[in-house]
Amino acid sequence: MAENHNKQKPLIIAGPCSAETEEQMMNTALALKKTEKVDFLRAGIWKPRTRPNSFEGVGEIGLPWLMAASKTTGIPAITEVANRKHVEAALKAGLKHLWIGARTSVNPFAVQEIADALEGTSVAVWVKNPINPDLNLWIGAIERIKNAGIQKVNAIHRGFSAAKSQTYRNEPMWEIPLALKNEFPHLKLICDPSHIGGRRDILSSIAQKAMDLIYDGLMIETHLSPDDAWSDAQQQITPNTLNELIDNLIIRSESILDAGVKKSLNELRTMIDEIDFELLSLIQKRMSIAEEIGAYKKEHHITILQPKRWEEIRQLQLKAGQDKGLTTKFIERYLEAIHQESIRHQTSVMNK
Repeated sequence: MAENHNKQKPLIIAGPCSAETEEQMMNTALALKKTEKVDFLRAGIWKPRTRPNSFEGVGEIGLPWLMAASKTTGIPAITEVANRKHVEAALKAGLKHLWIGARTSVNPFAVQEIADALEGTSVAVWVKNPINPDLNLWIGAIERIKNAGIQKVNAIHRGFSAAKSQTYRNEPMWEIPLALKNEFPHLKLICDPSHIGGRRDILSSIAQKAMDLIYDGLMIETHLSPDDAWSDAQQQITPNTLNELIDNLIIRSESILDAGVKKSLNELRTMIDEIDFELLSLIQKRMSIAEEIGAYKKEHHITILQPKRWEEIRQLQLKAGQDKGLTTKFIERYLEAIHQESIRHQTSVMNK
């Protein structure tokens, strides 16, 4: 068992991707109860699928199964809702916790419909990030639920759709949920490694990354027989595996108690601060030169954008950055930001 450096246990939401049968739901809940680690029992009742012939959930008939399993084990139930009808059925069944999925949070009209249906209730709502990597869409979905008077609103990070990803089902893009946390400091932020990873062999590494970034908990799809699951079989794990995953998490402390460690970290942070100031000074010098280039282009009637020259710089810097151990994604983002700022400076000279 990994050593915990903080007594605070992460909040755990676990259960099958989909409620399949009454027996499956009850037996899964009983197995999760034995771990003594699960705070919420999850199951998809309605499953919004990409393809119409995929299993789309058992529907409203599954709500009594979920609630019976919750009552037997004492683990509060939570499920996904995507429209007013879902909300009304879930509330009628007695659910006090709901989540809004990524395919729904991307649509302000759908979120507003759910918000209107929830107005006047005291349920807790968890909002998953939209499938698009758009922070404002996520913020907007949370604000719509808050504006309906819902006091307990939190977020679930399940990754973002990307055209190319060799590792993940959905790219985590950690900077977006961290920016959301800055926007709503008191909001609980949960990571969904199942949907980020898309396969069970990398769930633990994603979960650990979330803990290192001070997430409040995890939502992990759990099935008694994952390979036989009716949906998302490849990303589900057994209750026993879930128990091992949680036991092996390293929960680090945000505070620094040791005086020696604090002194060493402060020295290193001071060095970083100095380097950051040097970087800004170098970038300022680079932009001054870019303005000189802009003046030369203006005088000789040369366009600001020089695609061939830019591609030469890009390829040269990509190679240099990779040789220095920097990721391609970081170098490309850095170069694009530098390029856009350089164009801005040259444009200001051109327009004088």
